Amino acid sequence: MPHMRPLDPAFPIDRQIALETGPVVLVNVFTLAPEDEQSFLKTWQDDAVFMKRQPGFISTQLHRAIGDSPTYLNYAVWESNAHFRAAFTHPEFRKKISAYPASASASPHLFQKVAVPGICVG
Repeated sequence: MPHMRPLDPAFPIDRQIALETGPVVLVNVFTLAPEDEQSFLKTWQDDAVFMKRQPGFISTQLHRAIGDSPTYLNYAVWESNAHFRAAFTHPEFRKKISAYPASASASPHLFQKVAVPGICVG
């Protein structure tokens, strides 16, 4: 299982998923040892296949840091926090995350769109 390292220690993912809110975006930054990169990619792909089958899932995209850093960013869009919570706490998913390499560290955080007049749509 990856080590969980919250982006905001005062408000970790376990507290975030308890909220009832509309559409959410999961941003999850993974760091790992270079030798575990292929294992990480296989495990992430297996997780993504599971998540794509879950109600409320909209999309996901994995990004790799440029250069030699084996750092990844996952961006996933969900219809609601309730949908994400159901998938994230699903026993099958909880079992699957134990397959991540021991060097993996995950920093998941949920976000919502912010409307900025003339720049961003809310």
